[in-house]
Amino acid sequence: MVPHFPGANPRKRGSIKRDDSTGTDSTPYPRSRTRPPGRQTMVAACCLVLSLSAGVLAAVPAAPPAEAKPPDPAAKKKQLDAQLGQQKADLDDASDQLGKSVAAYNQAETKYQAVQVRYAAAQGRLAAAKAADAVAAGKLAAAEAALRTAVSDVEAGEKLIAEKRAIAGRAVRSAYQQQNSLVGLSIALRGAAPADIATGMQVQRNVFGIQSNAITNLNNAQAELASKRVKVAAAEKGSEAAKAEAAATVLRVTELTKQVAADKAEAAAVAKVKLVAFKAAEKEKNTELAQYNSLLRERARVEQLLIARAKAEKAAAARRKAAAEKAEREKARKEHRPPRKVPDDPGGSGDGRLSYPVSSYITSPYGMRFHPVLHYWKLHDGTDFRAPCGTPVRAAADGVVTDKYYNGGYGNRLFVSHGVMDGRSITTVYNHLSRYKAHVGERVKKGEIIAYSGTTGYSTGCHLHFMVYQDGNVVNPMKWL
Repeated sequence: MVPHFPGANPRKRGSIKRDDSTGTDSTPYPRSRTRPPGRQTMVAACCLVLSLSAGVLAAVPAAPPAEAKPPDPAAKKKQLDAQLGQQKADLDDASDQLGKSVAAYNQAETKYQAVQVRYAAAQGRLAAAKAADAVAAGKLAAAEAALRTAVSDVEAGEKLIAEKRAIAGRAVRSAYQQQNSLVGLSIALRGAAPADIATGMQVQRNVFGIQSNAITNLNNAQAELASKRVKVAAAEKGSEAAKAEAAATVLRVTELTKQVAADKAEAAAVAKVKLVAFKAAEKEKNTELAQYNSLLRERARVEQLLIARAKAEKAAAARRKAAAEKAEREKARKEHRPPRKVPDDPGGSGDGRLSYPVSSYITSPYGMRFHPVLHYWKLHDGTDFRAPCGTPVRAAADGVVTDKYYNGGYGNRLFVSHGVMDGRSITTVYNHLSRYKAHVGERVKKGEIIAYSGTTGYSTGCHLHFMVYQDGNVVNPMKWL
């Protein structure tokens, strides 16, 4: 289906292929565009139109029509069917470059979100690794402290044992030197009193007690030293395990730090790409909006022009009808018969209906469309017919060519006034033409070739955008075809 969008950017006509509808949304596909004439040329064309309108058709911009309400949501199935049928055309409502810019931004945004998630996860893993590293470092410090304490205890134990051994050695030597049965006798022979003899025996017993205690203390110290050496071995093993755990956490922290830095750098790079894409999308969106507003102004200008023209045509048709009725009455009187009915406009098309301007099928109907980027409802103000470039375009009814000019959105346009049909002033407009055959002021017949289809202006491809103005207001062409 051939979608539409208003007013092409005059600076980009060489690369634009869009049609002039004011609404459609569908996935953009490759398009070609043609460059519109410069601003001065367009102004000159507008002046020519105004001059041909004999001063009656002043080009005064009117306020854009109020936005239409969306379709009735209650008709679910009908709405869904219509949406499915129009999906491609609707998504194509954005310009080719806007579609690409928005797609690039969405892609960058998706990638940025993924990188941010990965970056956040890496930061979480890094924080956990740092916490584990701190725990491992604490364990290592405790293990090393325990090892130092155990080694110190062993050293103290060994020193104590050395001291105990010295004491025990002295006690043994002393006991050995004094352990004989003549001690008491020698004391007695020296004339010692019995009390002294008893004291000497007590001294002997004390010496042997000291010897026994020294040996016991030595044994205890040796047992305690053995226990401390076991603790040293355990502390050394714990210290090695803590060192290995600490080394592993340090390695993990180092790896995760590099990963976080890489993810951060990637996130920054993607953010930069996203920003560029965002600015491009914003620029194209603003261009699209400017083109849409340009189309609204063009349509309002034409409607105002044709409303004034319609009033003049209807007044002229009324005068022609009155004159024809008077002539018919006079003729009927002379021929002695009742007067025949005179059509609303004796100079109009005659049958009151329009014929198809091309022998083809409809690719995009008249109606409201939701713009996928600008997010509001717009009017697709005509009916699109499939028409390969160069297809003959025929007059929909008898009439007079009133205007032809180029517009950035509609491309090459040709206007044919058909006078008053069924009490309405009807003008048909043929858009995106590749070239003209009829000239301004020429009277054409129904079915006569007046131009050839093309893709000028803001158009997605070769087709004919056919419009009908009824009493100066754009209406659905199918009401008259």
